[in-house]
Amino acid sequence: MFTGIIETQGVVKKIIENGGNKSFWIKSPISKKLKTDQSVAHDGVCLTVEEVKGNRHRVTAIAETLTKTTLEIWQQGTIINLEQCLKINDRLDGHFVQGHVDATAVCIEKTGKDGSWEFRFQFPAEFAAFVIEKGSITVNGISLTAFNVSETTFDVAIIPYTFEHTNMNTLAPGKKVNIEFDMLGKYIYRKLSLGK
Repeated sequence: MFTGIIETQGVVKKIIENGGNKSFWIKSPISKKLKTDQSVAHDGVCLTVEEVKGNRHRVTAIAETLTKTTLEIWQQGTIINLEQCLKINDRLDGHFVQGHVDATAVCIEKTGKDGSWEFRFQFPAEFAAFVIEKGSITVNGISLTAFNVSETTFDVAIIPYTFEHTNMNTLAPGKKVNIEFDMLGKYIYRKLSLGK
């Protein structure tokens, strides 16, 4: 479980393909503190740390993860957002984030707002019920608030701190991001859809 408050960034240093899987060696300021079997969100994708060597750690994504996230298009040099799992005694500064990416979205607009930024994303219409005005949404692991919501688009506003300390500063129109919808909304939708 995560909060969507990004701890640091990492860089993809090496990619190893093994059948339908891909292993990634990530260099980051927190890698040396990580332990084998620990869950870490990588651009919002919960992955298990398999090995740690100095300031690098290795994780593996299976075919299912690769097809539903942006990990399939990661390359050496890709900058990613990192968050360690939630400690039970920590404050919950963002919202409940599972690290289970629901879909990808495409950045279709980036607007500077004299010190802040607004981004517009387009997402698959099949997920329209999960995005609500002023509701929580996770973009590349970042806990954000959606607004100007339509059936296939939503906007988010980015403050300077978030822009400087996440990979939102590398995002431009045409680039894909990982999105996870609010867990509570998904449970409510499931309950209602069963009609019981």
